[in-house]
Amino acid sequence: MIRLIRSIFVCCLVLALFSCGKKAQNILPYTVSKVFKTDTLSTINIHINNRMTATELVLIAGKLKTDSSQIKSLEIHYLLPGNAETSAGDNSYYASARFIKDNEIKPTDTLKDDNGNVVRLKIFGLSSEKAKLLLTLQPKEIAGKNVLGRFIDDYNHTVIIPFKDPFDKKDDLYIIEFDSTATAVSKTVPQKVNDGGVEKWLVTQNGDYITLKDNVLTQYAADGLGVPFNSIKSGI
Repeated sequence: MIRLIRSIFVCCLVLALFSCGKKAQNILPYTVSKVFKTDTLSTINIHINNRMTATELVLIAGKLKTDSSQIKSLEIHYLLPGNAETSAGDNSYYASARFIKDNEIKPTDTLKDDNGNVVRLKIFGLSSEKAKLLLTLQPKEIAGKNVLGRFIDDYNHTVIIPFKDPFDKKDDLYIIEFDSTATAVSKTVPQKVNDGGVEKWLVTQNGDYITLKDNVLTQYAADGLGVPFNSIKSGI
């Protein structure tokens, strides 16, 4: 009897340890904002609150795949706060994940979700650590200035800082872009125009412009028909 009790106890302990090892990982909050389909692909846009690791992004992808099991070809776009839902940019979102059909799997496709589905993940944006480094830079050019925000350009790996000089009687806007060494890689004094009540700042002679509103910097090409190619929230 004692041996039987001991055996049962050992089995329970092993099962408990196994269960702990299989404990479900926490899925960070996200919001589905748009779903669009073609004959060959279904794409889901989701908004995330912060920059995430590859593991965290794949966990969300796996959850969406499970919830959409009837969808054979699924792609997911991850948008940070401030990223525009519709954009003319090629990679105007933080990351993308795409589930691969069995007949499309390559030897390099080693990433899988918890259910064994093969997924290709591309992270276009910077990690939290690299973004924090850029956001905490204190370059000499902005000392004593009225900084209007710090905007991470994920595709150039820079931080864009618009500011005004409190001693400038013309009240001009200045924009400097810095790399991770606090070196200025571009400097602009944009021209302000009012277009139908919208305050635009022309940043090139070609007519490319930006808008600054609600802590979001939005970039437009002159020939972009009013569709932004990038949109960034300050401090993210």
